[in-house]
Amino acid sequence: MSNHLVVTSMGSDRSGIVSKFARLASDCDCDIVDSRMALFGNEFTLIMMLSGSWSAISKMETLLPELSVTLEMMTVMKRTSKHTAPHYPSRLEVTFNGVDQRGTMQKITQFLADQSLDLAAVRSYSEEQAGSPIQHVFLSINVPETATVDTLEVNINQLAHELSLQCTIQRMQDVSTQDLISQ
Repeated sequence: MSNHLVVTSMGSDRSGIVSKFARLASDCDCDIVDSRMALFGNEFTLIMMLSGSWSAISKMETLLPELSVTLEMMTVMKRTSKHTAPHYPSRLEVTFNGVDQRGTMQKITQFLADQSLDLAAVRSYSEEQAGSPIQHVFLSINVPETATVDTLEVNINQLAHELSLQCTIQRMQDVSTQDLISQ
């Protein structure tokens, strides 16, 4: 039986960080089954899921704090189990664009929570265009069988109108969480 460990790490960006984490995982006989990396300001962030025997995961838990200190990274670990991907009959890929306003993300995510929708992925950033901050929000929303996609699209467009944002919606069919991971 394989055991799983999620590792989240953050610190100043510099070359070689990923290589050192990957080497430690290999030295501990762990496999990296999923990973994400991003740069926020000057901070490098890494999230990875490892799998391995109980002893391999224990070894990783023992050795990772030393590597984190060496790399001056803040690191958190948590054991988990393998994810069973639910099936959703459809997914909406939604893009909002418009003048950056405080509270926009809160209103969008509250709307999704009120609709009991599964938010599969989010990317949001702001940039200057012609002297104004423009916000871009990209969402992948898994739609359960209990939701009506046509009604949901109308409601999302209404939300965009209320927030003075432009909105585009693209429908995807027969989506599982695994499909999202492979993209």
